[in-house]
Amino acid sequence: MARRKIVAGNWKMNMTPSEAVELVKTLAPLVESDDVDVVYGVPAIDIVPVVEAVKGSKVAVAAENMYFEDKGAYTGEIAPAMLVDAGVKYVILGHSERRDYFKETSEDINKKVLKAFEYGLTPIMCCGESLEQREQGITMDWIRQQVKVGFQNVTADQAKTAVIAYEPIWAIGTGKTATSEQAEEVCKGIRECIAEIYDEATAEAIRIQYGGSVNAGNAAELFAMPDIDGGLVGGASLKADFGKIVNYK
Repeated sequence: MARRKIVAGNWKMNMTPSEAVELVKTLAPLVESDDVDVVYGVPAIDIVPVVEAVKGSKVAVAAENMYFEDKGAYTGEIAPAMLVDAGVKYVILGHSERRDYFKETSEDINKKVLKAFEYGLTPIMCCGESLEQREQGITMDWIRQQVKVGFQNVTADQAKTAVIAYEPIWAIGTGKTATSEQAEEVCKGIRECIAEIYDEATAEAIRIQYGGSVNAGNAAELFAMPDIDGGLVGGASLKADFGKIVNYK
């Protein structure tokens, strides 16, 4: 069974609520697809208006982060139940910016992944190496560790529904893109790692995205690779180009 492609836009810290609604309206006719799952990953304050704005369409909404406790004295954090109640379906976890700027560890991300599954949210778990790590030849060692720790205590049935986003840190927002072959090599390695943790069936089911300067010009070539099941798109998700990425064929 062919895996269904998934293209998610990661808006990062962009778009006020009113700007977000305008963007959704602009993108609406451009992102219609029967073949691709389309997701907008939006800042917390935009979630409620964006969920409202995409009603009646096939687009799903993702949060860009969440906390791993159900509720409590965690000022400034967002609980999974809040996301579910607001209509969120996916949550981006472990983005390199979260790991780097906010010092999130793979253990923190694992707690969030488990909590997401507990609440029926689909995690989009990010992993990726720095330029230095790539040059040292430890790309797969590093990413395998991120995946193995991130999926600790996750069941095979849960893992089958998860999304992993491979994002080489050296290609995020830099305009540099991993070649299709480089991206495929790592995505294939991630799938092999999942097969080791679980089994072939789980590895075949899990969807693995590529992220890192994905644009309208390179999406078709990247998504044609056998182990790349779509993209986690940064800057281009805020423009009409996002529609071209979704409809890459």
